[in-house]
Amino acid sequence: MITILDICLLGTGGMMPLPYRWLTSLMARYNGSSILIDCGEGTQIAMKEKGWSPKPIDIMCFTHYHADHISGLPGMLLTMGNAEKTTPLLMIGPKGLTRVVSALRVVAPELPFEINYLEITEPEQCFCFEGFHIEAFRVNHNVLCYGYNIVIERKGKFQIDKAMELGLDKKYWNRLQKGEVIELDGRIYTPDMVMGEQRKGLKLTYCTDSRPTEGITKNAKNADLFICEGMYGEPDKKEKAKEYKHMTFYEAADMAKRANVAKLWLTHYSPSLTHPEEYKKEVQAIFPKTYLAKDGWSEELRFEDEQ
Repeated sequence: MITILDICLLGTGGMMPLPYRWLTSLMARYNGSSILIDCGEGTQIAMKEKGWSPKPIDIMCFTHYHADHISGLPGMLLTMGNAEKTTPLLMIGPKGLTRVVSALRVVAPELPFEINYLEITEPEQCFCFEGFHIEAFRVNHNVLCYGYNIVIERKGKFQIDKAMELGLDKKYWNRLQKGEVIELDGRIYTPDMVMGEQRKGLKLTYCTDSRPTEGITKNAKNADLFICEGMYGEPDKKEKAKEYKHMTFYEAADMAKRANVAKLWLTHYSPSLTHPEEYKKEVQAIFPKTYLAKDGWSEELRFEDEQ
């Protein structure tokens, strides 16, 4: 079975929605589950334009609680209810998550599904799920704000020759592959006896609303796709970026270069930045695999030997 992490950048705008640019939101699909990171105004419309369904969203992550990152939540919850979602929804976000969402739910009080909350309590925190994990890491904005990694790890290959050397019956091979420890005739067999070294998995890094930090560079290390805010492309906007704790195209590209990512998508553009592509040449001079993302951009991330 081919492993696919399906990514869609639903909205690329910052501060306010525009007729040609929805606000910040990212959706990821893996193994029948969907993860939504941020939910700016218009997210459900962007999702409908893409043709993706909100019903299978199991997890929502929030970077922070500025309106352009969460104001689309009440409508999204109602849409999910109307899509007959009944399974629980898990929300992950900085301190204050329960209070903020409860306030927004005044206009969406009755839902056919349960909402569970996990508030991030550490500068870096990992949340494990079936087949993948989400890593939250603190960034540097003017309010408490986090970036996220979605990571799918990949086990080593099953070593048939080693299993045969051990004299293990084939009926036990699959159990060892799945991580079980087996005891037979007083002898213990552990997965490491028959499994090769862990192989490269998949990693998506998502970060908006921050100044550049070493923590972002460290957490984005070797990501298959690094989606990072580029609030400003204009060279004369660096001081404004510093003042409001945002990032320029060039600062994001420098982090991507130092983190050795496979590719960088810029997002979260200022409303004043009507033609981001005007600065493509300059930013690609820093990191050639930089792309100026647009609403609805999507990509299928696959293991190296399955591409």
